[in-house]
Amino acid sequence: MGSDHHYPEESPARTVGVEPFRMDVHPVTNRQFRRFVEATGHVTLAERPPDPAVYPDAQPEDLVPGSLVFRMTPGPVSLGEYWRWWVWTPGADWRHPRGPRSSLDGLWDHPVVHVAYQDAAAYARWAGMELPTEAEWEYAARGALDGAEFTWGDDDPQETAPLANTWQGRFPYENTELDGWVHTSPVGSYPPNAYGLHDMAGNVWEWTFDPYRVASNGAPASPCCAPQPTSRDSLPTRVIKGGSHLCTIQYCFRYRPAARQPQTIDTSTTHIGFRCISRLGL
Repeated sequence: MGSDHHYPEESPARTVGVEPFRMDVHPVTNRQFRRFVEATGHVTLAERPPDPAVYPDAQPEDLVPGSLVFRMTPGPVSLGEYWRWWVWTPGADWRHPRGPRSSLDGLWDHPVVHVAYQDAAAYARWAGMELPTEAEWEYAARGALDGAEFTWGDDDPQETAPLANTWQGRFPYENTELDGWVHTSPVGSYPPNAYGLHDMAGNVWEWTFDPYRVASNGAPASPCCAPQPTSRDSLPTRVIKGGSHLCTIQYCFRYRPAARQPQTIDTSTTHIGFRCISRLGL
């Protein structure tokens, strides 16, 4: 588990044991999430007005239901200025993934997005399952290729013959669509790893159960894929894994099993989803 060769928060590489479990073959889809909502009446965090007490610096007009939507920039920008491509969008939610005028037409087999941690955990409980720990998720992603860079091995073909849905072109203003997609892709569009699991690299980041921590010799992450506003620094974070369709070696080289990122539990975006596990009590 982990890596000594990339971002400091992945270090140190180490041996970790996990108990037997079964994992969803792919991320939870919009179709599956709709069944959960219809059965339970669940209202996602993005569909509720934010609590002013949690966001004391927010303007009243921003305290409305919404979520973070990625917007391609018109040209080159500093890669340190994430606010150039992340836009707080009222009316964006799992039913309207690209903004209030969008819909799920043609997206029923794509991963559900705009789900905060509590939404993912609620689905898992309803399904009689759980969210994986970081170690369980990484073990599954590696597909028995211990120490390999990627879910498929050590070579990176993403700029020539993609094996996952990531970004090709110049981020964040040019996507060549070499992999066929600008946004999410239908689950199972790419070959599975050796455990038969699809989309363990790219497509959408996935929530895990674990609070985010770093080893004593590690360093806090500089999140590449969603803003971490200072007004919410006291909110708990959880580890997300796997990278997304926005990852690229130029900027967010995190479509690797060892890669990890902290995410505040109230965050929902166009590129975070989840999958579930069942533990086998052997």
